Amino acid sequence: MSLKKYEDYYVEEVLPKDHFLFASESVGEGHPDKLCDQISDAVLDACLKEDPNAKVACESTAKGNKFMILGEITLSKPINYEEIVRNAVKAAGFVGKEKGLDYKDIDIRVVVERQAPEIANAVHVKKTEEEQGAGDQGLMFGYASNEWDKETLMPLTHYLAGRLCERLSEMRNSKELSWLRPDCKSQVTIEYKKEGGKVIPLRVHSILISAQHDPDVTVDILRREITEKVIKAVIPEKYLDERTSFLVNPSKSFVTGGPVADAGLTGRKIIVDTYGGWAPHGGGAFSGKDPSKVDRSAAYYCRYVAKSLVHAGLCDRVLVQVSYAIGMADPLSIYVDSYGTASGGRTDTDLLGIVKRNFNFRPGEIIRQLDLKRPIYQKTAAYGHFGRMVPEFTWEYPKAVSYTHLTLPTTPYV
Repeated sequence: MSLKKYEDYYVEEVLPKDHFLFASESVGEGHPDKLCDQISDAVLDACLKEDPNAKVACESTAKGNKFMILGEITLSKPINYEEIVRNAVKAAGFVGKEKGLDYKDIDIRVVVERQAPEIANAVHVKKTEEEQGAGDQGLMFGYASNEWDKETLMPLTHYLAGRLCERLSEMRNSKELSWLRPDCKSQVTIEYKKEGGKVIPLRVHSILISAQHDPDVTVDILRREITEKVIKAVIPEKYLDERTSFLVNPSKSFVTGGPVADAGLTGRKIIVDTYGGWAPHGGGAFSGKDPSKVDRSAAYYCRYVAKSLVHAGLCDRVLVQVSYAIGMADPLSIYVDSYGTASGGRTDTDLLGIVKRNFNFRPGEIIRQLDLKRPIYQKTAAYGHFGRMVPEFTWEYPKAVSYTHLTLPTTPYV
């Protein structure tokens, strides 16, 4: 397979009927927005280590060497915010001026207050775990698809985009590609075929990587090494052909990156965090939020439900939505769409009945079932919250679903 000339203008080929191109992107741990996600979740983890019932809503922002954390945090013991921020910046790879930013030389401002009493009273004060209400109103989505494997049940475009960035990090940390710096982005476009509601990946159409690097590496070496040691190590050979385009650092030079190049903010990579554009998003970011915030915990639970349905063979792919009102425990609505792929003659109404019989969407129950009061969240803040079979990610391990009854239950949960 040959590399296409980067200066060539690409003319799109005509695709066969029912074929389409779909792209997903990811970013590395040194991307400014992702760096802020990791800082917010590092703060959350520190709070949960001290107090599993801490209430945390922590935003982070960064520009140059200026960092700020702000939000509402209520916990029983104070924590060292400055140390947490520095450690998160260091862990992302910004360990000195030679990497573009030095964690020891950053200016940190903290603007944090306690959670508003009105919210606390509505959500959890004088309530049992079962009675705990949603931390806010909102709608959350979960998605799963068996389009290419039986374990991750993730869209292939998004899975590969995330693994490319993760591979760049591995090559940088191992010093096999010692000239890499922490910031990077990837994008994978795949040609799919539709068969009814199913989508089947046929081939990788194009791979785009932009990797921050030291100034002394040449473009030719960078492109060759990333192609051989990153792209070919991640993308299964069966999806590559002579038409696949490799676009590595099309801007050529990418020396300045991270928050020095662009301002960063928590919650600006919500599609990278979830399904790469294959599913809707309710709009609420995850990072920096304790599990009483259903933006996070209910989105994890919807993924758990969707993955359980597909894993059970009840459908090939599925979207699950839930909505809440602040302070109320029971959801306002639950929605299931299998895109017409439900098996055994079942309908989406049948699948909804199965969901209501097998899953409890009350916030307190979600926290209990998925064990979400643990300090596990910084690990989620880079390379995706879903599709990674990490032991701490309980929502990625499907539940055994009982589906002997097809009719809707008369009560929400049994």
